[in-house]
Amino acid sequence: MDRHPEGNVAAKDPGAPLPRRCSDLVSGLGVLSPTVLVLAGEASGDHHAAEFVGALSRRLPGVRFVGTGGDLMKAKGVELLADLDDLAVMGFVEVLPKLPFLRRLARRLRRLMDDGRPDLVVLVDYPGFNMRMARAAHSRGLPVLYYIAPKAWAWRSGRARTLAEITDRVAVILPFEKPFFQSHGAVATYVGSPLLDREDDVPDRETFLDTWGLERESPILAVLPGSRGQELKHHLEAFGDIAGAVVEARPDVTPVFSRARTLENDWFSDVGFPTVDDTRGLLRHADAALVKSGTVTLETALEGTPFVIAYRTSAITNWVARKVLKADHIGLPNLVLDDRVVPEFLQAELRPETVAPVLLELLDDASERRRRQVADLARVRERMGGPGASDRVAALAVELLENRR
Repeated sequence: MDRHPEGNVAAKDPGAPLPRRCSDLVSGLGVLSPTVLVLAGEASGDHHAAEFVGALSRRLPGVRFVGTGGDLMKAKGVELLADLDDLAVMGFVEVLPKLPFLRRLARRLRRLMDDGRPDLVVLVDYPGFNMRMARAAHSRGLPVLYYIAPKAWAWRSGRARTLAEITDRVAVILPFEKPFFQSHGAVATYVGSPLLDREDDVPDRETFLDTWGLERESPILAVLPGSRGQELKHHLEAFGDIAGAVVEARPDVTPVFSRARTLENDWFSDVGFPTVDDTRGLLRHADAALVKSGTVTLETALEGTPFVIAYRTSAITNWVARKVLKADHIGLPNLVLDDRVVPEFLQAELRPETVAPVLLELLDDASERRRRQVADLARVRERMGGPGASDRVAALAVELLENRR
């Protein structure tokens, strides 16, 4: 049985060989020492993949990781072949400039699978690319674990059957996804939301307000326009106009914009309102929120902060989306409860005269809308279950590795 060669897989040479058979035993310990290929392509995937890597490393101290991702994965010891700067992209049209790079990377990863024979391939979200990599791994007889499955329940439902055919396990993070994927033949496990695994390091309200120079007596409207430049181009001005309309009606309210730490301050130089880079702290201490569609809608719901969901994209991307989307809602809390408990405003609906009145109701402690939504968000939290997603995914990985031996 071949042993691991010395040295690392160089990030600039993703074709560098891995050991042909990696599931050997650490001499005298009886502990698996496998190589796991982990592929993530966005900031959220980098975070979730890093937590999984940490959980699996605790179970199998000799495990070796190679993959694609960002600084969080790198900090956990993953040998990166490509980083987030090259991978991050969204939208039907916006992906086009990235296609040549993604095709080159796909070829390199296929060579890696041929030459290195990793013991397990773990795909984290990023379905446009990772579904192809799952198929490539499956065709080579490699065990495949897909963590954070494609949203086939929303569009392109045929991917659910494909996923069942090219994976050994699917770890889903929304409770309604398990029966959906099982109905299409996948071996699906609900592992819970990785959002519930995060350390609760949010400062108390007074500390948060003092840190960012915010008035203690002023109600806070959290404004989350997105974490990517593409999103800000569509949201920043519109969200600013809505925040301005709220202040015009309620001068005591302070809108506070959330700036992702990956974004330059220059993006927010003209918004006219305070900006912070502690999104979780902002959501925890806000009285209401205006939130762009995406995972952050579930994060907001788990914090219990009343909010509205808004989203705007290019006309072409919106046209394509309207043709293919099958879900009745875009907000994750609404999908979890299968009910429109959080208002959604899309495209042309994203106007001050439409959105601001709803936010003003949510900012009113005495309003029925606020009371009802707070109760509904508590139901979302209950439906999601408890923490431990990363450990559950790691347990699935260990099972697949043991079957590989």
